[in-house]
Amino acid sequence: MGSEHSITSFFFLQRLGPALTPNILLQFINQNGNILLALSGESPTPAALVSLLLELDIHLPPDRTSLVVDHFNFDMLSASEKHDVLLLPRPSALRSDVKNFFAGHGTVSFPRAVPQGLGNSSPHLAPILRAKSTAYSYNPKDEAETVEDPFAVGEQISLVSSMQARNSARLTVFGSVEALEDKWFDAKIKSFESKESKTTNRKFAEQVSAWTFLETGVLKVGRVEHHLSSTGEEALGNDTTVSQAGYLNPKLYRIKNDVTFNIEISEYSYDHLVPLSIPSTDAVQLEFTMLSPFHRLNLQPASHTLNSTIFSSTFKLPDQHGIFAFRVNYKRPFQTNVDVKREVTVRHFAHDEWPRSWMISAGWVWIAGVWVTVVGWVAFVGVWLWSEPAYERSQGKKLK
Repeated sequence: MGSEHSITSFFFLQRLGPALTPNILLQFINQNGNILLALSGESPTPAALVSLLLELDIHLPPDRTSLVVDHFNFDMLSASEKHDVLLLPRPSALRSDVKNFFAGHGTVSFPRAVPQGLGNSSPHLAPILRAKSTAYSYNPKDEAETVEDPFAVGEQISLVSSMQARNSARLTVFGSVEALEDKWFDAKIKSFESKESKTTNRKFAEQVSAWTFLETGVLKVGRVEHHLSSTGEEALGNDTTVSQAGYLNPKLYRIKNDVTFNIEISEYSYDHLVPLSIPSTDAVQLEFTMLSPFHRLNLQPASHTLNSTIFSSTFKLPDQHGIFAFRVNYKRPFQTNVDVKREVTVRHFAHDEWPRSWMISAGWVWIAGVWVTVVGWVAFVGVWLWSEPAYERSQGKKLK
């Protein structure tokens, strides 16, 4: 994929000290580098790391030592007193139109997790795993019995956060490095409402690392085609068929032409390509645009190959000449961006391409007016000639 990867933990950052600056990590991301960053609640988070995340609109507690506590969803075997080992179900889809790469059955255990808050202004941020509505952030060094003005509460707390830059480089912030330890991959846990069971941390960690290092959620564009099309009905039934008229990818079209656009998109699934499948509430859209879109159409899956889906749409060009572009701009959380543009020229009708006047019903009135004028003029000339006055043959004078 032409990318570099980095797995960075809190303890590794501590050893680097001032040598690691936010600018170095940002440059790594700008050069298509991917980072998996794991935090720890055992020691204060380094100031350089706090500054880096703040650049990306990911906020950590100001005291840098706060943990997430939940008195209703904790592990009764390992945190019966402190309630700082959270038990959470596998993440659900962020929205109904967003594909879920982290779904599954079972429970994830999160010991001593560092809370994160995501800014609302950045479209590049998305939470992967959130805390329950009963959770809140708590500073273990605070000896007060009650917590006043916590950093975040409930689902405001993101335990695993993601950032995907414009160049599709990825950064994942994992709120608990302890959750990635071997002992938690198959540890026994027990909550109030369920019996003793094992965690699914191993599978969840595999999914998070696969997404971070571009093994899932990576879209690849194959063929992009457009051509003139002709429609007709099949001999049996009323199904409309669309066939190609002319050659592929012409640079010049005419207004009101029927055009078909096709785009082939694949998706990486670990070590191979698979056809792209999207949720039923989502759509890959095509824009036929000049300065602004004249058409915005949903592309329908027309066919599938072993490793790709071909999306297609047929439409009529607008009654406007100029330089247009076919554009597919598909951007969704947890998937790399697809932005494909193909420019074409749309011309007016040529002089010999306009329909004849007698084929236009609105012109029949004017055609009738022309013929009425012609017939009237001929009739007038005939009447005028027929009405010539009589002359005397001898003197050549008019008769009174």
